[in-house]
Amino acid sequence: MKKITYLLMMITTLGVVSCSDDNYDTHTGNENEGGLLTYKKSTLAYVVGNGNDFEYTADISVFQGEVQTLSVDVYKKFTNTDGVSSETVLLKSFTFPNVNQVENTSFTFTYDELRNGLTVNGAGLPDDDSNLNIGDYWELIFVSHTSNDKLHENAQRIKVAVGTRFAGTYKCISGFYYRIGVLTYTEADWPAETTVESVNSTTYRVKKYFGPFENTSTATGGDYYFTIDSNDIIGYPATTPDGVAQQGNAQPFITCLTNPGDMSDVNCGNSNFVIRDDVNGKDQLVMSFGYYTPGSGPRTFYQVMEKIVD
Repeated sequence: MKKITYLLMMITTLGVVSCSDDNYDTHTGNENEGGLLTYKKSTLAYVVGNGNDFEYTADISVFQGEVQTLSVDVYKKFTNTDGVSSETVLLKSFTFPNVNQVENTSFTFTYDELRNGLTVNGAGLPDDDSNLNIGDYWELIFVSHTSNDKLHENAQRIKVAVGTRFAGTYKCISGFYYRIGVLTYTEADWPAETTVESVNSTTYRVKKYFGPFENTSTATGGDYYFTIDSNDIIGYPATTPDGVAQQGNAQPFITCLTNPGDMSDVNCGNSNFVIRDDVNGKDQLVMSFGYYTPGSGPRTFYQVMEKIVD
């Protein structure tokens, strides 16, 4: 494997570990030399207002082969909505017991732990998490220590995205996809998890998926956007925050308001609202939307997305 010195300067500057390019490399996922971690969630939602002591949990797995992973250092890096980043600082370390071939562990962190030691433009992060901005985020960077005395930085990181209540990971508990009026897929065809991120206090971004499909709309980065107003009504803006026309699978986006005649099969009369769960946190998003393929016709979606609560 080609050895590289990625993050070497950062680590030695922090004084956390001392290494050279002979014992440090980056895992891309194709190596079998130990140290490769997998994460239950690659994006964690940080909810503004939860407080400085609220604990968030990251779940980690490792395959223990001939070369074992002994311990992991977790680094943190903060980036604000202007794209300005902090230095990279050690958050915490943990060990694996090395008793099973596949080992699972988790660790928790709070806002106070995330902000400690980080500065942006020479200033520390806010004392109160309510002063964070929607769209701020941390990256958690993982460096594995293996039994052959190597250090491996995992190429995949965990993003801790600052958002509001309805940001998070969702599963589809009811879903219908109609292709030109023909029911083609149901909730069993939706992905196990769909990520919803906050853009601002009322606007949300759905990552990667458009109903059961991977969204091929490159013009919008493979995402689509919706809003939730003060009455918990869901709407769909005509354009993204960057001013690009909304799309679904690279086709024009349609809604119950813009194309009611094309949306009669997806329950427009009882859709596009939020059901709050103030007891268990399993909020639901009831949504109807679609896209129109010129020369062919509408593709329409109805979905009830329930927030996954660990």
